[in-house]
Amino acid sequence: MSTSRKMVVALRDCPARLVPVGTKITIKKDTFVTITQDLGGNYTVVVNGNMARVDGTDAGALGLKAEVLEFPKVETNQILEEHVWTALKSIFDPEIPVNLVDLGLIYKVSIEQSTGKIDVLMTLTAPGCGMGPVLVGDVEYRVATVPNVKEVEVELVFDPPWSREMMSDEAKLETGMFF
Repeated sequence: MSTSRKMVVALRDCPARLVPVGTKITIKKDTFVTITQDLGGNYTVVVNGNMARVDGTDAGALGLKAEVLEFPKVETNQILEEHVWTALKSIFDPEIPVNLVDLGLIYKVSIEQSTGKIDVLMTLTAPGCGMGPVLVGDVEYRVATVPNVKEVEVELVFDPPWSREMMSDEAKLETGMFF
């Protein structure tokens, strides 16, 4: 995890999402970008006075090492649930250095094999969390990289409310909440 500021120039067009609303934007080639945070393979940047989030899989556009999600070759048109969970575990909360699965934010994953659709039921650590739209966008973006996925729909719910008991033991240790 790094929080030091670093200025870079976009080497090519780069997809991003505005923080906190999650609106998709494109950072154009040759645009100056200030990286304010890298956490969990994703980058928070300031571009043209706006804060945005760049997925780690697109980091190469900013001259950074891209995070590549690799999945074993699938011999059928089926979506493998383990691949979906691998994608979800690659998404980190922007303020807590723990992935969404270990934080207990992912409640359910449903796969509709006939249409290639994934439904994800998730929550946030607090209903007022301003990063909700960005995290939903992260889930949509990363799960869409899973072989044979054609559509991803994320439903954000607050019942049951999140509590630290939903965290994995590893996440509790990482955050000092193991008590």
